[in-house]
Amino acid sequence: MKTNAVRVLDGMNIPYELREYEVDIEDLSAETAAQKIGLPPEQVFKTLVVRGDRTGIILAVIPGNTQLDLKALAPLSSNRKVETVSLKEVQPLTGYIRGGVTALACKKDYPVFVDELIEIFDVISVSAGKRGLQILLAPAHYLQAVKGIVGAISQEKS
Repeated sequence: MKTNAVRVLDGMNIPYELREYEVDIEDLSAETAAQKIGLPPEQVFKTLVVRGDRTGIILAVIPGNTQLDLKALAPLSSNRKVETVSLKEVQPLTGYIRGGVTALACKKDYPVFVDELIEIFDVISVSAGKRGLQILLAPAHYLQAVKGIVGAISQEKS
């Protein structure tokens, strides 16, 4: 299964592993994806589409068992204020549908901000750009591929 995200990694000679899983359209959560591919939820990173008041669209990549800390992301991304975009805007902006959004091979080359927890793992998982397909790779390789900026941008779910 070659998605555009996989092609990007191939083009950069970045090693990865693909894991396919059965999709439940009623539950597209990162926690469920993690369970289905056999990883803890904190190792499966989800990509959120965010709009900054100064920079416009940015991507935030956080562990699956956390929520985005908008107050922390704003100054890191040179914004005063940031907010997640509406679900109906996600596909036109990224080219991906909910449950398959990835910073790899997005429609445009948006700035990518990644939670610092990425650095504690040997391997992380991100969407391959399609529901039911995850890419496992080294955090350093992921950060290189998406030109990720690392910072503390997640918090426990409330």
